[in-house]
Amino acid sequence: MPRVPALEELQRRRSEKWSGHAAGVISATIAEMDFELAEPITAVLRDAIDRSDLGYTSGAAPSVSAAFAGFAERRLDWQVDPERVTLVPDVMVGLIELCRLIAPGGSIGFATATYPPFFQQLPAAGFSLVSIPLLADGSFDLEALSTRLQDGLDILILPNPHNPTGRVLPHSELTQIADLCAQYGTWVLADEIHAPLVLPGAKHTPWLEVSDAARSCGISLTSASKAFNLAGLKTALLVTASDRAQDLVKRLPFNNDQVGILGVLAAEAAFTNGDDWLDDVLRQLDRNRALLGDQLPKGITWTSPQATYVAWLDCAGAGLGEDPAAFFLEHSKVALSPGRSYDPAATSFVRLNFGTSEELLTEMLARMSDAIS
Repeated sequence: MPRVPALEELQRRRSEKWSGHAAGVISATIAEMDFELAEPITAVLRDAIDRSDLGYTSGAAPSVSAAFAGFAERRLDWQVDPERVTLVPDVMVGLIELCRLIAPGGSIGFATATYPPFFQQLPAAGFSLVSIPLLADGSFDLEALSTRLQDGLDILILPNPHNPTGRVLPHSELTQIADLCAQYGTWVLADEIHAPLVLPGAKHTPWLEVSDAARSCGISLTSASKAFNLAGLKTALLVTASDRAQDLVKRLPFNNDQVGILGVLAAEAAFTNGDDWLDDVLRQLDRNRALLGDQLPKGITWTSPQATYVAWLDCAGAGLGEDPAAFFLEHSKVALSPGRSYDPAATSFVRLNFGTSEELLTEMLARMSDAIS
């Protein structure tokens, strides 16, 4: 089982999840896992430092594309052509630059609740946002999508699996989304960064394996960052499966040297030699998911996630007002992400990151229960 450091050691980390909290606060906010890095990744990073290998990236780039193609086939049943893998600094940067090529100043749709930077960074880049609220069961509202497409929606961003609900979109739903978007000539940018984190009981369908329609109108964006805890190394991948999509990607204003060499080396090690570590992490996340279900504080409800290490919790029944995250931080020293960051209407929700040890998760839930009672 991957080791999780003690709370005092975690609080010495300077990444976003752990920095800025008072002593004794357990953070379950930003999507960073607490597990120590996989040894193959640690080894390759140390080796690069030891040989002072921190130059430009171009020489290392082709190998990570081949490594990802092998990982995708082995882990995701996804046939990827390494020649159609393009490196970008991170998924959000890739999304924004693709949107600028497709429809400068155009309209971008996505299902809500959603990843908070969509609300922050896309308008700053000049785009108008089109929210498509999820249905009550968490599924994509295909009727609403059809209406938005008829109104002229330029681009659909499709997190697959979904964040923050952790839902894995079934093949039939993805097929209908692809058919609709292809019918109206709307591009689909599939954010599949959480795809390696599908938990037992569910199966991920890569967007580019859905259908010819999906391949013709879509581009997949992914990274080792979520599955292997490498967000700070800034390396992501764009994957295409049609000439139309590849021609678009070729117009991006990037070259390989805009991606850090440490990120490329770490991603290559993760995709090549990280399977055992990832399997251990998935087993731990599955145990944590069960623990959450057993010890969920009174008045809080959820739909157990099928993927990722985040839980979308509805605190409406606990009577905590319109900022339950602030309540738990003040009364239990547990830091959670407020639901309104993912959907302005989700004031009763919080997102809890359970990518940690069973001990810390148990302590977190006990503190939350005590605060409610």
